[in-house]
Amino acid sequence: MALLEVKNLSVYYGVIQALKGISFHVDKGEIVALIGANGAGKTTTLHTISGLLRPKTGEILYHDRDITKMPGAQIVRLGMAQVPEGRRVFADLTVEQNLRLGAYTRTDSNKTAATLESIYRRFPRLKERVRQPAGTLSGGEQQMLAMGRALMSEPDIILMDEPSMGLSPILVNEVFDIIKAVHEEGTTVLLVEQNARKALAIADRAYVLETGTITMEGKASDLLNDENIRKAYLGE
Repeated sequence: MALLEVKNLSVYYGVIQALKGISFHVDKGEIVALIGANGAGKTTTLHTISGLLRPKTGEILYHDRDITKMPGAQIVRLGMAQVPEGRRVFADLTVEQNLRLGAYTRTDSNKTAATLESIYRRFPRLKERVRQPAGTLSGGEQQMLAMGRALMSEPDIILMDEPSMGLSPILVNEVFDIIKAVHEEGTTVLLVEQNARKALAIADRAYVLETGTITMEGKASDLLNDENIRKAYLGE
């Protein structure tokens, strides 16, 4: 059953069409990867789903509810969270303040405190830097903070936008291990990622986005072994 369904989505920036009637779905419990080159429309897709952009045509269904014109804050309350491209932490706020902002839709302080402790167990480096301004963290630590902040809302689905961008190979592996662990604990994941090999290795299914159009879809393992994908995105 589809947790998230995108139907015939078209998005424009002025006169430029960024998305050209794309359709796809994410089933509950899946990791679905959206891969493609820079400028393909991947981030635009996530921003439109999360309410930051308005589509020209199409609809977005979440839990069978139309969220196409819903404000982003309301979408978060329905159980969707996003880890934005470039981390986007609040540099002057502490690690803990950043994390608590991720729980702004929650009203039970005891449950929020329990979630915060679970985030610290998952990201012990954040626990060590709890009073440190987020802007002083390393790139990898900021990525962990952005992921932890999204998880503070206890989402049903998390949208991840280029989580490995700018990280060392060791940290890239660590980030993907965290994504797998989050998924194994029951969170559905829609993953936008330029590192196609890593994304396809952990995903259940995948879609290839080229200049605003979905050109391929299927099991991630099949796409990983597809000759055209290997040439275009895996450097082989």
